Amino acid sequence: MSDHVYKKIQLVGSSKTSIEDAIHNAINTAAKSLHDLNWFEVVETRGNITDGKVDYFQVTIQVGFRLAG
Repeated sequence: MSDHVYKKIQLVGSSKTSIEDAIHNAINTAAKSLHDLNWFEVVETRGNITDGKVDYFQVTIQVGFRLAG
């Protein structure tokens, strides 16, 4: 097994549908410009309430990706 170096960045995704969709939105967008995404962890979950109902979900995630060496 080769030694690898990883970088970790923080992303915030949002969705009017669900927490899961907010995560997918963040990762799918990041994958367009970042390569070798390997893992993510949810750091924070929050949302917006309008007129007593959930309006949208927002999720902060840490994403790790391998640096080219």
